[in-house]
Amino acid sequence: MTSSTTRRTALAALGLGAALAVFAPFATAQSVADIQKKGELTVGMLVDFPPYGTTNAQNQPDGYDADVARLLARDWGVKLTIVPVTGPNRIPFLLTNKVDLLVASLAISPERAKQVDFSMPYATASVVLYGVSKTEIKGPADFKNKRLGVARASTQDVALTAIAPEGTQIRRFDDDATTMQALLSGQVDAIGCSTTVAAQIAKRAPANTYEQKLVLTEQRMGIALRPGQAGLKKAVDDFVARHKANGELNKLYQKWLGTDFPALSGS
Repeated sequence: MTSSTTRRTALAALGLGAALAVFAPFATAQSVADIQKKGELTVGMLVDFPPYGTTNAQNQPDGYDADVARLLARDWGVKLTIVPVTGPNRIPFLLTNKVDLLVASLAISPERAKQVDFSMPYATASVVLYGVSKTEIKGPADFKNKRLGVARASTQDVALTAIAPEGTQIRRFDDDATTMQALLSGQVDAIGCSTTVAAQIAKRAPANTYEQKLVLTEQRMGIALRPGQAGLKKAVDDFVARHKANGELNKLYQKWLGTDFPALSGS
């Protein structure tokens, strides 16, 4: 082998090493063993989507999603750290390794499944168009000249946009809290939201001020993982299946939603 060939081989080896160094963090699939080794499970969660995600009197994350995350961390024998996320940034937080998982009321959809892997459904929610009672909205044909609000990049944004006639005024807000406030303050005539958000609005307003106009979609929610983590996904699926079977998820559903855990099949 000539000296120039040797140099080329060495440089190629260095190049390969550099490439491996750059891509190694993303190529290594995280496992339950990895999480147990570091002793901590970091979970991204919404805190503006009661009763799934909210904060308690101490301003700490709470709700159905928080309890599910606590149960998962307990099963794996590790400390839990909950990182508050928003609707638009929750998937980026997961994909950039800021969190290990998302238990963030993330609806399972074909579009999102191109970015993340989902566990079997661990919750469900109805998404409705909810608005001022005196404003007549019976279907998409009535959207004309109405101001409709949604949380940006949410399931309700997708569902409403899909049926809205051309020219519909859709106003997009950062999260459910600001969308709800837009309705309460009269900035919009109706909003796309979950039935749980609608119930929160009804509690804050005089009776019969607002009403459900139509159902936009039924959404199943899954725990989200980075793609390529087959072992971790299996462990999360096993967790959901086990606690559906033993009644633990039903207890949490009764605690936070006042109803039984819904009959859900796989995603």
